[in-house]
Amino acid sequence: MLAVISATWALLLGIALIMIGNGLQGSLLGIRASLEAFPTAVTGIVMSGYYIGFLAGSTLAPRAVGRVGHIRVFAALGSLAGTAVLLHAIFVDPVTWTAMRIVTGFSYAGLYVVAESWLNERSTNETRGQLLSIYMVVQFAGLTCGQLLLNAADPGSFELFTLVSVLVSLAIVPILLTTGPAPSFAAPAPVRLKQLYRISPLGVCGCLGIGLAHSAFFGMGAVYGKGIGLSIPEISLFMSSVILGGVLLQLPVGRLSDRFDRRSVMTIVTLLAGAVALAAIPVSAISQVGLFALVCLFGGLSLPMYSLCLAHTNDFLRPDQMVAASSGLVLVFGIGAIFGPFTAGSLMSGMGPAGFFIYLAAIHGAIGLFAIYRMFMRASPPLEEQGPYVSVPPSGSPVAASLTPQSAEEPADEEAPAEATHG
Repeated sequence: MLAVISATWALLLGIALIMIGNGLQGSLLGIRASLEAFPTAVTGIVMSGYYIGFLAGSTLAPRAVGRVGHIRVFAALGSLAGTAVLLHAIFVDPVTWTAMRIVTGFSYAGLYVVAESWLNERSTNETRGQLLSIYMVVQFAGLTCGQLLLNAADPGSFELFTLVSVLVSLAIVPILLTTGPAPSFAAPAPVRLKQLYRISPLGVCGCLGIGLAHSAFFGMGAVYGKGIGLSIPEISLFMSSVILGGVLLQLPVGRLSDRFDRRSVMTIVTLLAGAVALAAIPVSAISQVGLFALVCLFGGLSLPMYSLCLAHTNDFLRPDQMVAASSGLVLVFGIGAIFGPFTAGSLMSGMGPAGFFIYLAAIHGAIGLFAIYRMFMRASPPLEEQGPYVSVPPSGSPVAASLTPQSAEEPADEEAPAEATHG
């Protein structure tokens, strides 16, 4: 473990700074939008801009890396991301903010592509699993620190925007000073979505739903907190609680999915997440501690769902298909994420803050119902043929999929994909 960290500490430090800045910026914009009296639905559109840019960046950034190299792309996108953050503080209006969120999402996607591909180059078959675990810890820790930094200054002033810009700028330094040659890079060829749906309808629809849910929570969670009267420190704890839950329950949920029928685990977990979201509505009016506890539990049930969908899809794939399929699932997640904040914001405009949790419950309930439907349509693979559950970040680029430990077994025969298309 120490050897892995020693070989990659500069890259992990850069990723940590990026995640801190990203976590702080998302919640900061939600709070500032409320302070500026942006309509909730409009705030949803602003927050959706990030995912529009991220989807474009995940597609275009690998091409740019192939043309001009990792270092130039990383430096350019880091500078672009830092500039976009500062423009939020200078031009406080929804149109400019939406445009800058698109730029920010595009930039962060490129930063992830470069950092993750470099990490992949530094890993071996023996260390890849350890490196992925460390990478996930760094991602969650960075997001949590970003939420807590909301308390560092007044969200109504410019200081926190400047802090985000500084963090992104500093993230460039360890990456650019990394010793050794830049890695060779080959972006995974995307698999057609129609083909991917035929292989695993539940995997595709599950990722779409998780994109709708996760983007809504992280895009509109701070707006919800402001709407129910939470203070800035309380909002930071509210947003941190969901991440803490994800950290605590990732491994237990994953182990259950490896021991039992994966679809049954997915169904139970997502329906429980929906029930917890509904329970949070009355509890929020009674107990703040109870609300935070339920949000923590919701995060523990909801955040592992992306990895469950990926693992379920991999159960029907040959090892040589997994990276391309993961790229397709990232695309599906991104499509759902574009509409999450806007849809949740629209419900909150019509129903008040309660619309936030009603939306999350509806999305998780729909995933659960579709999972039950799929269990009647196709038998699950035998437990001994299920691949291992691996926790991966839904916000990562397709490159993150190549960090996932792949099976060392020979690819299945050519009839396997045909059998997988029956459901």
